[in-house]
Amino acid sequence: MVTGEFPYIHGFSSDEQSRLMRQARMFETKLFSRIDYSETSRLLEVGCGVGAQTEILLRRFPHLHVTGVDRSAAQLAAAEQNLAATAWCSARYTLQLADATDLPFAERSFDGAYLCWVLEHMPSPARVLSEVRRVLSPGSVIYVTEVLNSSFFLDPYSPHLLRYWMAFNDHQYDSGGDPFIGAKLGNLLLAGGYRDVQTEVKSFHLDNRQPGKRKQMIEFWEELLLSAADQLTDTGKVDAATVEGMRRELQAVRNDPNAVFFFGFVQAQATVY
Repeated sequence: MVTGEFPYIHGFSSDEQSRLMRQARMFETKLFSRIDYSETSRLLEVGCGVGAQTEILLRRFPHLHVTGVDRSAAQLAAAEQNLAATAWCSARYTLQLADATDLPFAERSFDGAYLCWVLEHMPSPARVLSEVRRVLSPGSVIYVTEVLNSSFFLDPYSPHLLRYWMAFNDHQYDSGGDPFIGAKLGNLLLAGGYRDVQTEVKSFHLDNRQPGKRKQMIEFWEELLLSAADQLTDTGKVDAATVEGMRRELQAVRNDPNAVFFFGFVQAQATVY
């Protein structure tokens, strides 16, 4: 990550910052089911954003001190506001504007690292992982969670939404990101010198068995998709008719008693020696 402006597909509005907080809570149980920082005390969080994941880390692991770095001053300001309002976070975090490809820390500064929904936005994920390894001490554990956008499925068939989704992914890819990077985490960590690399595919598969969660997820997904609407229309990747058609289709899916939502992502774990 670099300081200054960069093509973050979701933008930095207050609505987007609020969405990130809700997203962290919605995904928490699934994200943290296997994460274990019981032997970690000095954790580096790369791409801490508004502090949504930072709060969860500090709550779940009371012995941690988290150093969060991000390339956006606006996101860090929001993180400071969010974390300062939470009693159990007090004096247990440090926030710093930083470039993840050139971290301002000495070797062996941390004994653990956490990256979540971050590498998908970076043009040099391998360089980031290499730099993170430099500042980790031997025996440190790293957890990396990333998207695999090709896994997205929605029923009933929604052609406007699918066109929009492909444009969404194209725009992220053209901006230097990678919306399919989750499947590549194993190779990236091995190439970065990490050992004991493990990956797990996690998913949300919501149908008639969980109608409440299905409706909640579809409503959230609409918000996530619309966060990129201005960028996609400004670059000509979609037109207003596609955006409006997508919204109509999502409303129809949300109200369909037999709707199906599926999305998969990948979580990797590795160790530094």
